[in-house]
Amino acid sequence: MRHIALVTLVVDDHDEAIRFYTEALGFRLVEDTPRPDGSRWVVVAAGDQGTALLLARAKGDEQRARVGDQTGGRVGFFLHTDDFTRDHARMLAAGVTFLEEPRHEPYGSVAVFQDLYGNRWDLLQPAG
Repeated sequence: MRHIALVTLVVDDHDEAIRFYTEALGFRLVEDTPRPDGSRWVVVAAGDQGTALLLARAKGDEQRARVGDQTGGRVGFFLHTDDFTRDHARMLAAGVTFLEEPRHEPYGSVAVFQDLYGNRWDLLQPAG
């Protein structure tokens, strides 16, 4: 069996990214390990299974220019939930910026939100 284990998300600061993903989005901190070169290996996950995010601090101007725009302004990340109403309300209360009102599409309930750097995400409860 094969699966994608990690997706890198380039961030400005590890600590602020950890706070946002754990407190505002409800992710859990999987790992925060110092590396010999002075960097950190920081992994957060939305659940106990599936793909996790490697929060990689930007190094150099080229990487810093990509923070918040890693997908050219498109929705690049999809956070599935089993209770859209609950998670939408909790995220709003935590200060998460939603770019639209919730929509109910044939494929499920969805709303686009931004992470703390401006990357676009779908909060999605699939239909059925």
